[in-house]
Amino acid sequence: MYVILVYDISGEDNGQKVLNKVFKICKKYLNHIQNSVFEGELSEVQIKKLRYELSPIIRKKKDSFIIFKGRNSKWLEREIWAGEEKNGNFL
Repeated sequence: MYVILVYDISGEDNGQKVLNKVFKICKKYLNHIQNSVFEGELSEVQIKKLRYELSPIIRKKKDSFIIFKGRNSKWLEREIWAGEEKNGNFL
């Protein structure tokens, strides 16, 4: 399953520490695209594992997480308007 994960971490109450932990966990499962955006192919089991790892870290009243899921990346056309891309990451 093709996944796009987007998050916004509040800077309040150790926000930078939370952000660092979230980034490391997401990086284990998905490709880092831009700031707080990740994408990649995951199985349902991997999605559940990712959510399980993030659950104790996410502050549900302060942080925001959105995951978009589709059967594959073919339904999505990527158009880069600015920046240079190398190996799926912007430089």
